[in-house]
Amino acid sequence: MPKAFLEITLNIKPENRATAAGVYTKYKETFLNEIMGAKSKDLLVRDEDVQVLHGFECVDSANAYLKSALFENDVVRELSPLFESAPDIRIYTVA
Repeated sequence: MPKAFLEITLNIKPENRATAAGVYTKYKETFLNEIMGAKSKDLLVRDEDVQVLHGFECVDSANAYLKSALFENDVVRELSPLFESAPDIRIYTVA
């Protein structure tokens, strides 16, 4: 069970959400298999935005992922052209 969550909220136009979902799907298994402490990854879609909820063993693992090559060089590079505004990034500890 995750002990920490990384929530990334993305403001992406509805017509670009299929592309964003493709990026999510493309890197989900790599995230789960290669990122230290990764436990889960879910895509949440609302009318106003898209959220990616990542589960981790601890807060340190969530912070490390944000500095990883997978996040910085792959995920952000592919999603950046779709952003309407800067993503809202939050890390939570499970109480």
